[in-house]
This record gives sequence, C-alpha cells and structure tokens, in this order.
Amino acid sequence: MAEHEPPLSCDCFVSLPPGSQDDHVIFGKNSDRPRDEVQEVLYYPATSHPSGTMLECTYIQIPQAEYTHAVVLSRPSWLWGAEMGANDKGVCIGNEAVWTREAIDPGEALLGMDLVRLGLERADSAWGAVSVITGLLEQHGQGGPCREDPAPFSYHNSFLLVDRNEAWVMETAGKLWVAQKVTEGVKNISNALTIGTDISAEHPELRSVAQAQGWWSGEGEFCFNEVFKSENPPARMELAKKRYSGGTQLLQQHDGSVTAEVMMSILRDKPSGICMDSGGFRTTGSMVSILPRDPSLPCIHFLTATPDPSRSVFKPFIFSESVTPVSRVISPQYGPDDPVRKQPRFQSQVDRRHDLYKAHEGALQTMETNPDAGNALTETLRMLEGQCLTDISALLSGEIPADEELGDLFFDCVDTELKFYQ
Repeated sequence: MAEHEPPLSCDCFVSLPPGSQDDHVIFGKNSDRPRDEVQEVLYYPATSHPSGTMLECTYIQIPQAEYTHAVVLSRPSWLWGAEMGANDKGVCIGNEAVWTREAIDPGEALLGMDLVRLGLERADSAWGAVSVITGLLEQHGQGGPCREDPAPFSYHNSFLLVDRNEAWVMETAGKLWVAQKVTEGVKNISNALTIGTDISAEHPELRSVAQAQGWWSGEGEFCFNEVFKSENPPARMELAKKRYSGGTQLLQQHDGSVTAEVMMSILRDKPSGICMDSGGFRTTGSMVSILPRDPSLPCIHFLTATPDPSRSVFKPFIFSESVTPVSRVISPQYGPDDPVRKQPRFQSQVDRRHDLYKAHEGALQTMETNPDAGNALTETLRMLEGQCLTDISALLSGEIPADEELGDLFFDCVDTELKFYQ
C-alpha cells in the first residue's frame, strides 16, 4: 500500500455513566476498510463442542472451547473473525490496527479480527475477554494478511472491550500487551497507542523485554506508548492521531449526555474523518450498542451491514431464544474454491456482495446522480431508524413489554430497508 493513500483505520468509542445520559454503557465503532470490501452481519447461537474439536480460524487451526456464547458479528466477508460484535452476555469488542517497535511476524497466525470473535465467543465479561485474548496471543501469536490482497499487509492490534459495568483498552505489540481499565466517563481509541503510565494490567515480561531491547532504561516511570512507539510509523498512523483527537473532542462535547443517537451522529461525522470516504478506503460497516446497567434489561446492538453510516440505517439486534436468520445480509459462500482458502492466497477475486449491499449500492448511485431523490430516500431511511430508536427507548423504559418477537427485529428492519430501495 502506498503511503500517500488514505489510512486503513477504524475508531472505537465508549461512554460509561456519568458520561451517558441514562444508566447505560454506550459502545460504538466504525470499521474503515478497502472501499470495495463487503461487510456482512452474522448471528451464531450458543453451542457446546465435543472435547478435542479443532477450530478453523482465518489462517490457522486452534483447539475449540467446550462452549461458545451466542454472538452477532459484523465482519469482512472473506475472513473468519470480526471487526466488531457482541455476545449474549453483554460484551462488545472492536479492534484497531497499530504499529509498534516490536517487529510484525510475517507468518500466518491469528488475525486481530479472529481475536475479536474468539473473545466474544469465550468470555462473559470485558475483563474475561482480555484474559481470553492475551492467552491466545501467548499460545498462537498474531499475524497474517489483513486484507484480501496478495500484497503483504499486516499489523498489531489494540482492542476496546466493553460490558455493562466497565471497559478495558488493550494494546498489543506481538505477544506483549498492556491494558487500562475504564470505569466512568468517555473514552475512544484509533490507530495509535494511547496507554501511557496509567496501566491496570500487563504482560509479565513487558518491561524486561523493553529493557533487553534497549527501549527503556529500567529507571523512572514506564510509559508504554513512549517506549513502544514505532520508530518509523506509517503515514496512516500519524493521520490517526488527528482522528483520535477529533473523536475525543466529539465525545467530550457530549460528555454527560451520550445516547445511542449521539454515538450514531459521531460515527457519521465526516469533517473529523471518523466517517471515512477517501480514495481507496471508506467506512464499510458500523455498530452502536446500548448496554443497560440493569441486568434485567436487554442489550441492544445496532448494525448497518452497509458502507457509509451517513447514508445507512442502524438496525437493532437483540439476543433472544429465537433469532430469525437474515440471509440477505450474508455474503455468498465459495467453500474450498474461495481464493482465501487456496494456496497461494488471494490470486483472484469473487463477488461477495449480499442482497442488502447490492440494493444499498444502487441507492448510493441514485443519491449521487439525483440529489433530490437521494435526499428524499435518506429522509425516509432516517424515519425508519428514528422509529426503531423510539421503540427501543420505550422498551428500555418499560413502556412496552419485551416479547418473543425481539428475535425478529433485525430481520424486519432489513426487510423494510430493502423495500425502500426497490
């Protein structure tokens, strides 16, 4: 990737009371990826697995856990993991690309996106997900191509891990890691190291490795983002610092009043670059979650399944006993003939567009060629989203009862959106 290209990047946000307007934790993420990459939304039910089962991740096999939680995932459709997602225990995770002084392993290992999914499948709290991911890093490492392209492109990862009570920021350098606990207020991460001296947990060999490499004298305070910052950061990491600052400002403007709607507006913000559409990259999927502190209330996860949140609908998903599968946001499968599975990898391209992506793609073209029709369509879609938000607000305040039909919610919204495009 040429360094003059826009950054392949993402932004993750969290607001915990008193940063939130209500007694809710609010999570948000924009996934910024190659502009033609398709993001699909998938639901997997909770499952028990026979002892000794092996799990096929994007590039490598690892032992499967005996039990995996139900998950909803937004993922680039060529890989196994996820850019962001949630589980039925009220845990949300998003990841970011970061570059550090630690060399990137050129071999195939677990992608950061694989670690997002594994954390959601195996942990029932944000801290539990930190423990799962750090254990997997130690055993299997991280690495491998991070986009569907024969040109090598890999990175290390940072993560925002959130539950109903707290959030954790975790930043990695190879198998090394640090984590910072966040219990109140607002916090965001982008494609830059953010943890300095305020470290809540760390890899047991982090400081000794830094000393042995000559990166830290062993005296004075240990500042992770200074000690491990890349000596030759890619241009995209420098640009990310500006986006990180812009995201922090937007969050702080709403500190004390953050809601799902506010988080959606932040993810739609183009002047800050948080909603990206530039050159070869754009925001290809977005997610906002409401995690009520009251465990008797359901968590609500809004996903777009389409690019550019400023021209997409956030559709609500709620875990329930009977979730209706939504085939129209799932990409075609190519099995063993998939160019990701064949060696050498990525030698050809296949059409991964799902039905909603194709319909939305046509709508975007209409918006560009006929601005009046485009504005009318955007207004209609916002009304659909607004009605969903009103209903969710009534559900969380107890004005309307939770019922079995909650599992149909995402399906119904996708179906309605498709009808608007026809």
